This record gives sequence, structure tokens and C-alpha cells, in this order.
Amino acid sequence: MKFSRRQWLSIAAGAGVASWLSATDSPLFEEIPPSASGLVWVHDNAMSPERYLPETLGPGCAFLDYDNDGWMDIFFVNSGPCDFYKPSKTPRNALYKNNRDGTFTDVTEKAGVGGKPGTFGMGVAVGDFDNDGWQDIFVTAYGNCILYKNNRDGTFTDVTKKAGLETPGWTTSAVWFDYDNDGRLDLFLCSFVDYGKTEHLSCGDNKIGKHFYCIPRVFKGTPSFLYHNNGDGTFTQVQAGTDIARSLGKGLGVVASDVNNDGRMDLFVANDTVQNFLFLNRGPDKAGRWQFEEVALAAGVGYSEEGRARSGMGVDSSDVFNTGYQDLFVANVDQEMFSLYRNQKNETFLDVAHVNGVAQATRLLSGWGLKFFDYDNDGSVDLILSNGHPDDMIENYSAQVKYREPLLLFHQDNGKLRNVSSEAGSAFTKSFPARGLAVGDFNNDGMIDVLVANNGGAPVLLKNRAGAGNHWIGLKLEGVTCNRDAIGAKIRWSAGGVVRSRQKNGGGSYLSSHDPREVLGVGKAEKIDWVEITWPKPSGKVQKIDNPPLDRYIAVKEP
Repeated sequence: MKFSRRQWLSIAAGAGVASWLSATDSPLFEEIPPSASGLVWVHDNAMSPERYLPETLGPGCAFLDYDNDGWMDIFFVNSGPCDFYKPSKTPRNALYKNNRDGTFTDVTEKAGVGGKPGTFGMGVAVGDFDNDGWQDIFVTAYGNCILYKNNRDGTFTDVTKKAGLETPGWTTSAVWFDYDNDGRLDLFLCSFVDYGKTEHLSCGDNKIGKHFYCIPRVFKGTPSFLYHNNGDGTFTQVQAGTDIARSLGKGLGVVASDVNNDGRMDLFVANDTVQNFLFLNRGPDKAGRWQFEEVALAAGVGYSEEGRARSGMGVDSSDVFNTGYQDLFVANVDQEMFSLYRNQKNETFLDVAHVNGVAQATRLLSGWGLKFFDYDNDGSVDLILSNGHPDDMIENYSAQVKYREPLLLFHQDNGKLRNVSSEAGSAFTKSFPARGLAVGDFNNDGMIDVLVANNGGAPVLLKNRAGAGNHWIGLKLEGVTCNRDAIGAKIRWSAGGVVRSRQKNGGGSYLSSHDPREVLGVGKAEKIDWVEITWPKPSGKVQKIDNPPLDRYIAVKEP
């Protein structure tokens, strides 16, 4: 059977998924409407005339395989009843099961993950905290957090109180990672501002006689939380005595990544209107207490190049330039521009956003969810940004800045990022009040898709069509002595005469959680010579797979 020049047959071996794609006319990403996907959930931002600040920060979203059938399901976080919001009908989170045909079914009620009173939901972090092979769900909030333990039968149990993770206050992004390399996932929670107990500061504009959302600069910062996994279903706060406790921030985004290649996972935290934090994991002191050193100022990632604190929101980390070291990214509010930090291999970074066209493209935008990923499977790291101004009334006093803003897509060409948003598809010609963003391969074709959660609106699902014709291999890593999710694993692969590297980081983006599998692109190469995995400690074993299969997902277990 012959195919025309304008058609591809893309087959995900082992999954049985096939789709026809146009080689010349197709957009890079196709927007799948809710009527086609079944994702009919809508975020309730609880917007009021008083403009309470939590209304504008959510929601987060996640790709996860909650039922272990090999297909990515979807989770959305919603608001909920709290001290300033008393809805007649309680908003709920949503869990959608993947039907394996491009559609999803709402299973929230059966699963028992809809939320609870006193929890105005913000973000989600997915991880196997008890190493039983099933993904659990942690929801951050203005109010008490929620830990949903996976019961392995399609349902979840709220074990927050038993686990010691209720954490009142205002938490935003969270990340599962194993900071002490004991084989169990620990938890870091970004804490936002001190918003008061009963009365909340009101901000107004005499020009239009209405309230608007306060700039976080007027609120006091708070310390974030670090919880150690005790291995018995409970957690203990351990930030006391570390720079994490001493650093008062206004945390919105966090990524766990080993930025200095010492085998310990570090934390990069984006703060709103105060300096960002880079907590380097220094290991235990002489008394056995684990130490994190805050070095953002010395590392060059705390402030803008002019020495100003910015409104950091979304973050991510990746070996963007294939140097073997992790680079960093932070998105800010309009007029501040975003930063792409190149790792100088000596615990310092250089902002290269201007030479990559990122700074210019983002000058009038406010960035939230974002992700480094190889969207076309050519082996090089690309970047997607979701944007939207935090104040829905911004257009009343700004001629240039809009509330709804476009998505941006950057492709890496010869070591530099290039803005390809104009080629990316119809969704990139629209504007959104975007917040959370997650990436994952929902149809198992090896091309990574994108999910965007909008404040007070419906989500956007983008099906990837850009990787057709390029080869790949997908890895589902399973730790044995290291944490089951293999957070911290380092991957190298060789194909077509090029060796590339990847680290399995924790978290990243904003309020969101990604497909836990790693897709390694190899472009037009007809074979992969080898894949090498350095498993996280306590094992640290190096595993090499020679001549692995192309264009399929494989499960790899720590030896």
C-alpha cells in the first residue's frame, strides 16, 4: 500500500494507535474541543466584586495514570468553600479516565477526589509516596491541603490528617522528590503570602471605583514547607534550622533538579515580588540534620539583570543546551520579561533569554505554566509558555497589556530557541487566562501533548502533530531501592552519532504535574545505539540498554 507525499501513518507500537497526518498543512498542535474529548469541566474562580487574591491564582492540572492501564488520565483542581467564598453549589475537582480512543470519562465521584470544605484548591502534585506502584494525588490550597492515597481499585482515600500534611495557610505549587536519597519521596510545598485569618486587604482604583487584585508586594512573605517521608504513611516537617525556614518568600512555582551534579536534588523556587530562591542540597551536617543553602543571589538567579525582584510564577529545569548540566527558566509578569538561565557548571547561571528571543517575546506577557520538552522528537529541548495577566481589570488602565494572552511555542534550532508560535496552530492565535500547564502523551503515539488550565474557564487540550516522521523511545522507569518514580534518574542516549542527556526532574511548570514517562526523540535516525540510565541513590546503579526498540514505550526496572 502506498501513501501520498502529504500523508503519514504514525504508529505507536505496543499501543495500536494510528493516525493520518498531513506532512505540509497540519499545524504543530491541534486543539481538541471539549465536545470531542469529553473534558467538559470548567474552573470556578469564585470571582467577586471584592477581588480576593486567591480567586486569580488557580487552577492547576495533571496528566497521571491513576489506574495503571498505561494510558494518561487527567486531573483538574477547582476552588471550594472557604472564609471568603460560600457558594450555593460546591465546585469540585475533576478526574477524567482515558477511554483510549481520544475521549475521557468523568470518574470523580467514584474516585472520591472532588475536594472538601475549607479547601480552596490551587495546584496538584502526583507521586507514588508509599512506593506501592500506584500514583497518589496531593492538592495544594488556600486552606488545608489534601493527600489522596490511591486504593488501587479506582478509588482514593483522603489520608491528609493521618499523614500529617494538612498544612493550613496558602500553598501553591508542590513537588515530590527524594532529598535524602533514602528511596522514599519527600514533599516540598511553596507557601505564598500571609493573607490574614479573618479580614483580607482590599485594593481599589478611584478612577473606575472598583476593587482590583492586590499586588502581592503589599503582603508579608512566608516560609515554605519541607516534609520528610517517614516510610510508614506519615510525614515530618524538617525545614526548621535550614535556609528553607529562614527564607521568607512568596512562592508560586518550584522544580526539583540536581543543578550541580552532586547526586542530590536541589530546589529552584519562583517568588512573587521578592527574590527567587535556589536551595542547594548540601546533605547532612555533623549532627545528621539535612541542610539546604539558599544561593540565588550568588548564582545569578535571584533577581533581574538590573538587580530588581520580579513577579516569578512558573519555573522549569532541563539540560536545554545538551551540556550535561541543568538550565533553569522562570516566567514573570508583564514589563519584567522572562529569564532563561544557562548553567555555567560552577553553581552560577547566565541569563540568555535575550539571545534566544524569549525576553523580547514576553515583555508584555505574564507567564504561569511552562515546560521544556521535545515536542517534535528531534532530540533537542523546546519550550512552551502559557500566559495571562493576573488582574482581569488590567485593560482599564493599560493600553498595551491584556488580561487574556496567547500561548507561546519555541523550537530549538542549532542551540538557540526560535519563536514558532505562528506555525503552532489555531490555539496559538487565541488568548487565554491561562494558569496551570501539564504535558503528557494522552494517545500513546510518542508525541507529547499539552493541557492548559484556564482561570474561570474551560481547559485547552492540544494534540501534538509535530513529531510525525521522527523516531522516539518512551521509558517508564520503575525504581526498586531508589524511589519508585525514579525522580532524579539521569538518562543518556546515542542515536545518529549524537549523544544527549536528560534528568528526570520533579515538579516544574505552575501548580501542575506531568506524564511521568520520559520520551527520548532521535529524529530521523533509524536506530538507537544505546540508552544509559543512572538510577538515583541509594543504589546509583548504571544500567545500559543496547539497541532498544524504536517508536514504543518500554518499562525499565532498576536492576
